[in-house]
Amino acid sequence: MKLGLVGDIGGTNARFALWRNERLEAVRVLAVADFPTPEQAIRSYLETIGQDVAEVEAVCLACAGPVQGDEFRFTNNHWRLSRAEFCRRLGLCELLLINDFSAMALGMTRLRPDELMEICPGSADPERPRLVIGPGTGLGVGTLLPLGDGRWRALPGEGGHVDLPIGNLREMALWQVLYQRLGHVRAEDVLSGNGLLQLYRASCSVAGEEPVLASPAQITAAALAGDARAAAVLEQFCVWLGRVAGDDVLTLGARGGVYIVGGVVPRFAELFKASGFARALADKGCMSGYFDGIPVWLVTAEYPGLEGAGVALQQSL
Repeated sequence: MKLGLVGDIGGTNARFALWRNERLEAVRVLAVADFPTPEQAIRSYLETIGQDVAEVEAVCLACAGPVQGDEFRFTNNHWRLSRAEFCRRLGLCELLLINDFSAMALGMTRLRPDELMEICPGSADPERPRLVIGPGTGLGVGTLLPLGDGRWRALPGEGGHVDLPIGNLREMALWQVLYQRLGHVRAEDVLSGNGLLQLYRASCSVAGEEPVLASPAQITAAALAGDARAAAVLEQFCVWLGRVAGDDVLTLGARGGVYIVGGVVPRFAELFKASGFARALADKGCMSGYFDGIPVWLVTAEYPGLEGAGVALQQSL
């Protein structure tokens, strides 16, 4: 394969790069809101780096949402895409669409040791699945299956939309507030950037306080500065992430390990490491012992989704 283009498209940002000789080149990050269509964003990217679209042989886009059929509607942004029309407009013969967390999962196969922070020590079972989960604009969940001979398969899914689990009476009180505001309460409604703000407001409501922080960034900054309410909210966020990840580990039999990815958690990495995440992960009653020895890592790599899209493009061609 001579030249490919890969994209990792979330709710807020679209990351693009060239894929040549199994390596990323010319990575750029564009705001989705700045472009009415993905085709226009890609043309702008190629113009910025001085690359002729006619030289691009194939494209792989990792997209947030279930991927099937010709028409694709992005889950957390306004973009829509027709495979046939996309190829016609850009003069392409090959377009591969994959779920964004399938790409993220494949990206785990290209991590360097210095791109991983150990959260829970353990020894990965090389024959068992690995869980990839990450709060960002939404909550993504992916599965990495070992096929032997160093090969892997990523399974797409929509695990961020499972019901939010309740583990104690305080979480029940928070859930009741969330339910009154949202109706059905998904894991993503708490475990995402906007979900952190939802959780903060629900916590203030349970405590009978008026919220004074207005964004996820403010909540994180206040928690790191020692604000008690914000710190408690961040702690509950970590605990709920542990509960959801633990459910996924049991469902998948993911003794190959757990990767925490996405843009939210790395902003408070040390606090996360010291939080109740690990306790909540294994808080499964009679099955708590199942988690002994399962490693958990926080991924600090800059573009794992793009790397995974490149791997998917390489395999498909």
